[in-house]
Amino acid sequence: MKKIFLFLTIFSCVVLHGQTSKTFLFIGSYTDGKPNSGLYVYSFDVQTGEVEKMSAVQNVVNPSYIALSPNGKYLYACTESKLKDNGNISAFVFDSSSGTLQFINKQPTHGDNPAYVSTSLDGTYVATATYTGGTAAIYKTNADGGLNAYSQHFDFNTLIDSTEVSHAHSAVFSPDNKYLFVPDLGMDKIHAFKFTTRKKSPLKAISKLTYEAMKGSGPRHLTFHPNSAYAYLANELSGSVTAFKYANGVLMPIQQIFAYSKELQGYATADLHVSPDGKFLYVSNRKEEENTLAIFAIDETGKLNLVGHSSTLGDRPRNFTIDPTGNFLLVANLKSKNIIVFKRNLETGELTPTGTVINIPTNPSCLQMRTYSVAE
Repeated sequence: MKKIFLFLTIFSCVVLHGQTSKTFLFIGSYTDGKPNSGLYVYSFDVQTGEVEKMSAVQNVVNPSYIALSPNGKYLYACTESKLKDNGNISAFVFDSSSGTLQFINKQPTHGDNPAYVSTSLDGTYVATATYTGGTAAIYKTNADGGLNAYSQHFDFNTLIDSTEVSHAHSAVFSPDNKYLFVPDLGMDKIHAFKFTTRKKSPLKAISKLTYEAMKGSGPRHLTFHPNSAYAYLANELSGSVTAFKYANGVLMPIQQIFAYSKELQGYATADLHVSPDGKFLYVSNRKEEENTLAIFAIDETGKLNLVGHSSTLGDRPRNFTIDPTGNFLLVANLKSKNIIVFKRNLETGELTPTGTVINIPTNPSCLQMRTYSVAE
């Protein structure tokens, strides 16, 4: 009798609340520098890997990289990227019931060609990096998700005595929300900052925590393992990945491993992500002669062992994402203007195309996914 009562109670709660879950795919793209429908929203079936277009944001210019707030209510995009003038960071509010994005406001990056945007783990700040400008900036968010003018701005070309030219390529918050790391492809280093929300100026440069990469390696993207004990760096120009042990702001290198399937004249490694279960690392390799995802198994020490390579079935895989269930991987092929959905083998890490292909009129450059509770 008690079991029947418990079942009825749970059933009535579901009916009363009328909630179900829905997973969305967000796509940022290059629009050839002209206003276009460069931001797209699709629903994603986590059982089959099939998609359905929900909406597109009109009159947006080159939303090249995107990030969702921790609560999923807001989306931030690098806009006006790859233009002669300085770019912007644009804020949008997302309605999960209709699958639509609504523009809130934007703030200038004070550096041209913004290449990356991220949010602090509590959603109170947004950080950016500009590739051509060689800058990083941080913005405090408002209650409505909009952005204030930057709280701090760093120009690495003027702050650091170096003959190298800065190309800041990403800005990544640490898993404990206490540090911000900025990989710099031009200066071959990762700039380190102490981060705190309790001060008017939330970032403090910590030179002793700065990681000096191998010359000519071109640090691009950094990601952390789900257990927070390891981190991985994609080195664009050397076609390699650096594995780190991580603790208290210290990135201690433990391995450097080649990510391409063969040696080439030049390399263009782009994005990297760890599977939700922490067992595999995937790395995208952009080259006409390559266009692959490298698949690495992660051992108990955080080191990488190559499993193999999978064709991205397109040209220039600039970015990719793994869906929240970990069952699917989606890769954005920039030049061929398509997004390919792969099924992940959870045991081996290997990828199999599902047959689902998303073709868009602009050049897809960034993917984000999130599952929401929505009213039925």
